[in-house]
Amino acid sequence: MLVLYETPAGYALFKCDESKLTDVDEIADIFSDADKASKTMKLKAFSKFEDTSEAMVAATAMLESAMSKPLKKFLKKNIVDKDIKDTLAVYETGLGKAIKTALEIPCIYNENILEIMRGVRGNLETLLGGTTDADLKVMQLGLAHSLGRHKLKFSPDKVDTMVVQAIGLLDELDKELNTYAMRVREWYGWHYPEMGKIVTDNVQYAKCVKLMGMRTSCVKCDFGSILDEETEQELKEAVQISMGTEISDDDISNIRSLSDQVIALSEYRVQLYEYLQNRMRAIAPNLTTMVGELVGARLISHAGSLMNLAKHPASTIQILGAEKALFRALKSKHDTPKYGLIYHASLIGQAAPKHKGKISRVLAAKCALSIRVDALTQGDVPDVGMEHRIAVENRLRQLEGGTAVALSGSAKGKGTPKKYEGAGAKSGTEKGASGYSAGADETSSKKKKKKKAPEPPVEAPKAEEGG
Repeated sequence: MLVLYETPAGYALFKCDESKLTDVDEIADIFSDADKASKTMKLKAFSKFEDTSEAMVAATAMLESAMSKPLKKFLKKNIVDKDIKDTLAVYETGLGKAIKTALEIPCIYNENILEIMRGVRGNLETLLGGTTDADLKVMQLGLAHSLGRHKLKFSPDKVDTMVVQAIGLLDELDKELNTYAMRVREWYGWHYPEMGKIVTDNVQYAKCVKLMGMRTSCVKCDFGSILDEETEQELKEAVQISMGTEISDDDISNIRSLSDQVIALSEYRVQLYEYLQNRMRAIAPNLTTMVGELVGARLISHAGSLMNLAKHPASTIQILGAEKALFRALKSKHDTPKYGLIYHASLIGQAAPKHKGKISRVLAAKCALSIRVDALTQGDVPDVGMEHRIAVENRLRQLEGGTAVALSGSAKGKGTPKKYEGAGAKSGTEKGASGYSAGADETSSKKKKKKKAPEPPVEAPKAEEGG
C-alpha cells in the first residue's frame, strides 16, 4: 500500500506493508517508536515545493478537496507511469475521488488510514531524513502566513468590511449626536428657554450657544453666518422678555464645551458620510443606484458581506432586517412582513401605501440581480443598476395609472377571456350587475292578457213539452 502525505516542504509518497497496519492499536504501537516507524514506512518519492506560492496553491487545493497540477504530475510520474497497482491511502475522501477520476488510481480512506497519517506526522523528521524539526516549523509558519493572507483575499477596491464598519459608526454617531444635542437644548434651556422653538436645527443651536454664551450678549452678537435675518431678529427680540434663570460663568463654560462636541461630531458625520458614499460607489455601484448608499450599506452590514448578500434570494433581501416580525407572524399565523430594511429606499417611499408591498417585491428582485453583478464581476462592473431602476419606476407608474400589465410565463400570448353574456344581453334587454334580466321579468298573467278572451258558448234552445 502507498501512502500520500503532504508536508510544508512538498509531497511525500511512502511504501508500507498493509498486513502490519490492520489494527488501530498496532498502528499506534508501531509509530510510538521511531525505529519501528522507519522500518514500516519507506519513503518512495518526494517532490519539493519550489517556493511558498506553490506550497500555498497545494494547501488551498487540499482545503477544497481538489487535486492540484503539481500533485497530478507527481502521482502520474511515480505511480501511473511505473504501472504500480497498489492502493493509495489519502487523508480525505474528496481528494481520493478526484484522484480516482483523473488517474484511475484506487484510493482508500478509513480509521486506520487516519491513524497512519497521525503517526507519519509525529515521525516526519525521521521518515523524511535530512530535515530537522526546526526547518519544518519554519516552513509551517511561512505556509500558514501565506495561506492566511490568501484566505483573506485582501483587495483595497473590494473591501466591504470598510462599508460595514462605516455604516455601523454612522448609526452610532447619529445616536450620540442626537443625545448630545438634546442635552445642550435641555441644559441651556434653563437659561434661555425661548431659543428652543426659534432655532430648530441642532447644529445651528449649538453654534448659537457657543457664539452667544450668556443670553445678555445676544443683542451684540452677529448670527449672520449661522441663521437667516428673520430668525436672527426673532432671537434678539425674544431675549428681551426671556423667562430663563440666571447661570454662572462656570455653567456656561461647560455648556459651550458640550456645544463644541456637537459641532465636531456633526462635521465628522458629514465627512464619514462622504467616505461611505465613495466606498459604496466603488464596491457596489449598481446596488447604490437602486436603493442609495445608506440602505445598500445597511443591507451589506446585515448580511455580513457583499458576497453573503449576493447568495440571498430576492425574497430574503425583501424582508432582510424584519426577522423578528417574520418569525412572530409565522408563530401567530398572521400575515408576514412585506419589507425590511429595503422599506427606506426612495422608490418605495414614492409608492402609495397600497402599492408599497408590490414595489418592494419588484425592487428586491432587481436588487438581487444588481448585487450579484457587483459581487461576482471581475474588473469593470457593468452598469445595470440604472436599467433596473427604470424598470421599477415603470412598474410604479403602471400601478399608479392603473394601466394593464402584460402577463408573464405560460399565460403570455393568451387572449383575455371574454365576459359571459346571457341571452338577454344578446337580444338587447338590460341586465343588472348580478346577471339578472329585468326585461324578461314578466308574469304569466300579463301574457294571458295579450290573448283574446274566448266567447261564451251559445246554449241550444230547449224543446217544448207536450205539443
